[in-house]
Amino acid sequence: MEKLTNGLRDHFSISDNISPSAPAPLKQPFVIGVAGGTASGKTTVCNMIMTQLHDQRVVLVNQDSFYHSLSEEKLKKVHEYNFDHPDAFNTEVLLSCMDKLRSGQQVSIPSYDFKIHQSIESTSPVNPGDVIILEGILVLNDPRVRDLMNMKIFVDTDADVRLSRRIQRDTVERGRNIQNVLEQYTKFVKPSFDEFIQPSMKYADIIIPRGGDNDVAIDLILQNIRTKLCQHNLCKIYPNVFIISSTFQIKGMHTLIRDVNTTKHDFVFYADRLIRLVVEHGLGHLPFKEKQITTPTGSVYSGVDFCKRLCGVSVIRSGESMENALRACCNRIKIGKILIHRENNDGRQLIYEKLPKDISSRHVFLLDPVLASGNSAVKAISLLLSKGVPESHIIFLNLIAAPQGIHVLCKKFPMMKIVTSEIDASLNEDSRVIPGMGEFADRYFGTDNYPKSNASSLSTNLKVS
Repeated sequence: MEKLTNGLRDHFSISDNISPSAPAPLKQPFVIGVAGGTASGKTTVCNMIMTQLHDQRVVLVNQDSFYHSLSEEKLKKVHEYNFDHPDAFNTEVLLSCMDKLRSGQQVSIPSYDFKIHQSIESTSPVNPGDVIILEGILVLNDPRVRDLMNMKIFVDTDADVRLSRRIQRDTVERGRNIQNVLEQYTKFVKPSFDEFIQPSMKYADIIIPRGGDNDVAIDLILQNIRTKLCQHNLCKIYPNVFIISSTFQIKGMHTLIRDVNTTKHDFVFYADRLIRLVVEHGLGHLPFKEKQITTPTGSVYSGVDFCKRLCGVSVIRSGESMENALRACCNRIKIGKILIHRENNDGRQLIYEKLPKDISSRHVFLLDPVLASGNSAVKAISLLLSKGVPESHIIFLNLIAAPQGIHVLCKKFPMMKIVTSEIDASLNEDSRVIPGMGEFADRYFGTDNYPKSNASSLSTNLKVS
């Protein structure tokens, strides 16, 4: 029996067999991991983040709460116990608590008494939140814990500063003497930092030098968190919205194409790279069937066979910038054209359309690099539906999208998929995406004043290829 499903699901997706009347998918919280050496300022960073996110329900989970209780035998040799080793933590309980919080359940997080080295069961249940901050020296060490996080932060502070802070903390808050603190630091803390904690820094999305004293870094991180929360919240609301995974490479390319001083050559080069990534991600949402083939070695390989009946539809003029990437990924794909005229901030008029005659039997990639108010996209999608294209067969590909446009499209077309590389903050009074990247078509095609030259360009573009 042939099994059809959608490929390459990401963190926010649900299966296509869920009907519009089915219960809404689970809304998972945004998880931020904050790691760093002992006394590096992790708690300060967490508190600053929590203070600024006052409009969100924020839950702070401290890895220290999950230390193993020491047996009587280990208590007798407590000075020989390494509290900075991964085995000192009950990671299974931590994972269980995080799983419950992420699924919207109350959880009882244990409390650890550092004076008697015992884990005490909490009597106050912790409620789930919109944001969960998981803080601890080794939260980036275990891949199972890392996989829970939407953002990973490492607080990097000078070793001498960390030692002085640890001495003050352990003597005042935990009732230890200086000699024991220094012995523990030399024997366990520093070696464990070198072996386990510092190597985990490579998994961080963001590294904060000087910890909580770095106000500039904290401000930038808070801006980034708010941007990510906006994207995350929209993906929680609309399971048909997909954002390609953000990396420093993608962030760097966005920085270049958004920069007003970027040359046309560089703008086109990096825009093309981003478009290719969006197209590849969009192809991953096509239905497929399982297929077995024989390799040149005579072995059997179990793979998949993607849907072959595809076509692209570009919204003239900026959408044409995405055609080459689609052709590069899908050999001999048919591409239609739609021209929509903007009459005012709300009105759109269909000027021209040339689509494949059999488009109703194909999966359609709608191409437009910028989703702003969504009015033009509504016009284009409505045309496709009038041609018999099932709503679930439309995948809208763009580079950036405004929340307003996403709301409009997802409410009107809940079965259509949107694939983008970033969701921007908002629209300005002229319905332009903010921060945006300006007039995409003018920057891509090198036309300073499009209305004066559109007649000649349209004559070569209004054609199904």
